[in-house]
Amino acid sequence: MSEEKKENNDNAESNAAKQPNAGVEKEAKEEKKDESNELKERIARFAAEFDNYKKRTAKEIENAKNMGKAEFASRMIPILDEIELAIESLEMKSEKEKGIALVFSNMLDVMKKEGLKEIESSGRSDPYRHEVILARESEKEPGTILEVVRKGYTFNGIMLRPASVIVSTKAKEEIKK
Repeated sequence: MSEEKKENNDNAESNAAKQPNAGVEKEAKEEKKDESNELKERIARFAAEFDNYKKRTAKEIENAKNMGKAEFASRMIPILDEIELAIESLEMKSEKEKGIALVFSNMLDVMKKEGLKEIESSGRSDPYRHEVILARESEKEPGTILEVVRKGYTFNGIMLRPASVIVSTKAKEEIKK
């Protein structure tokens, strides 16, 4: 029995010795768990930041492409004007003249598919879309567009050139009254 007591005493001592270590081990586990959670949160933040970076970069690339296309379209507008004037002067009797008109129409269709839009120029003038180059006396309400001198264009919402228009104004007799 004395050996049993001795063994029990040894076990009690070892359990007592383990008890303080158990607290330290528990603390170490808690620290590791906290550190693990912190690392997980950092990884999640970095992943979200990277996702935002990819979206922002894709948007910037798309904007740069649109600006490049808008610059190209802006340079093409005077050429479109010249071809349109040339076609208007043709009699459209020969096949060559009709072919030129068809080529122009196809070119305009391609540019429209890319985002080129002609500015609507009817009704009242809009200072954001129309450039008034002349005001003419008319029976119509003042500010009404009478004639389009030069077409205006936008490209994917970017103003390339405002439409140059002639608008109506009150007759001088009406102004004197």
